[in-house]
This record gives sequence, C-alpha cells and structure tokens, in this order.
Amino acid sequence: MARPEINRSGEIEVFVRVVEAGSFSAAARALRMTPSAVSKLIARLEARLGARLISRSTRRLQLTPEGIAFHDSGVRILADMAAAEREAAAGAAPRGLLRVNSYVPFGQHRLIPLLPRFLERYPEISIDLVLTDHVIDLMEERADVAIRAGPLGESRLVARKLGQSRTVVVAAPSYLERHGMPRTPVDLDRHNRMGFRFARHIDGWPFVDRAGRSIVSPTTGNALVSDGEAMRLMALSGAGIARLARWHVAANIAAGRLIPLLEDFNPGDEELTHAVYVGQGKHLPARVRAFLDFLVETVRL
Repeated sequence: MARPEINRSGEIEVFVRVVEAGSFSAAARALRMTPSAVSKLIARLEARLGARLISRSTRRLQLTPEGIAFHDSGVRILADMAAAEREAAAGAAPRGLLRVNSYVPFGQHRLIPLLPRFLERYPEISIDLVLTDHVIDLMEERADVAIRAGPLGESRLVARKLGQSRTVVVAAPSYLERHGMPRTPVDLDRHNRMGFRFARHIDGWPFVDRAGRSIVSPTTGNALVSDGEAMRLMALSGAGIARLARWHVAANIAAGRLIPLLEDFNPGDEELTHAVYVGQGKHLPARVRAFLDFLVETVRL
C-alpha cells in the first residue's frame, strides 16, 4: 500500500497559524478548515515527528519545549519560502524591506555613513534601521540582520565577522586636570569609572600587572549609560574615565580630546563585531545576502 504524500510545508503553515491564533478553532477559521481537520493534522504531525508539540492538559494552548523549537524553525522556513518565491518571480534581484538592528556606536559612525552607497547600489531595497546596544531577539523583532559587538553567545543565529578593534581606557584632559593621571590600575580606585546599564561579558575592566598577571578593575563610578556612544560623549565632557573600542575614539585621541590611559597595563584584548542573522545558503533572501556582502566589503574597524 502506497504511503500518503506528506505536505510538510502545509503542516508547518497550519501549526504556525495555530500558535499565532492561539487556538485550533481560530486557526481553522483563518485557514477555512474545520477545527477537527486542524486537530487531526496537528496530531498527524506529532505522530510523524514522534514528539508532543502542544500540551492539551490545559484549556489554554501551551507549547512544549519541542513545540517552541519547531515553531521558531517553522516561522523561519515559511519566511525563507516566501522570500524564495518572491525572488524567483523577480529574477532574484535584491529588493524589499531590509530590517537592520545595530549597536549604537557602529550604527552612527560606521553603518549610517555607508548606507547611501548601499542604497545607491541596490535602489530596490529600503532600510528600516534601529540603533540600540541591547541584544534583541531577531525573530521577535522581525529583524533581518543585527550588528553586535563582543563575544557571541550560543544561539541558532549565523554570524559573519566584520572586524575587530583593540580596547582602550580614555579620559578627557579636563577630567585629568581635576583628578590627576592614574599611573597603575590600583590608582583607578580613586577615579570615576563609568559603566553600562546592561550586563557585559566581563564585570569590570581587565588589565595585566607588571608580573603579567590578569587583574580586573570594577566599574564603580557615579555614571551608568545605555550605549557606547553615550559613554564616549560623557568621557569627552570630562565626566569620568571610559573603556571603549579604539576605533570608536581614534579620532578623538588624534585630536587630543581624549587621552589613552594605562597602556602599559592593557591586556591587548580586542572587541569583535559581527553581523548575525537567521538562515543561510540558498535560502537567504537576496536583500540580506547583498547587505552582508556589502558590509564585509566596506566596513573597516
């Protein structure tokens, strides 16, 4: 007896619609199916996968951990299919709305100055740009690409490295005139070390002592900021000492508006910048692939 043909994309679409609608009956109305047909399809899908996706022990629809993972993958698959169909119909020319999220310093000093070139090269692409130093969920925010600084955590996202830059501790001449020049990391205990409002990979500033041992100086100043650009501006104003990627403050250092501090104790660590996104290979929308290739080609840190 021949096995019935399995419409995997149809199953995924129905499952995703059930999750988004919040019930079998609401999904059935949207799909113009009967609730029993939707219920049977979900049961068939679970049987084929050998995993329970939706808990039926409560009146409210509740996903199992396997259901959450399958939903996330399903949303991505459906989006890739839709993008593939649009691009095939349009000859795979990069076009459409590109949603980009970037940490603030990179967005202001590197990305925005490059965007006119990108949009001129790809006139059928439009940009929706959000700048924030908070790490977002790409699926939840419906972002195509996010630009992130620092080490990447474990995730299902794909990453492309855009560059790296040595970090540096800096302060304005006006601050140093009032508070003196720190000569060793221990001297920082008498200084205002500005910090960020969000969690960092290392809780403090790393240094090496004269014996080559690693030490960490905590940020215990009277100022917390939301992003690296605010930190740079606070340092320029003379509010305190900051630790930032050198590319971010190189022009200020060259102009004498910020002074590098404790370079003999700098461990030489570097801040990496990556573009992260969902999906890869032939399923990546042309607009996303074009943007990633453009960044790799043009960004210099």
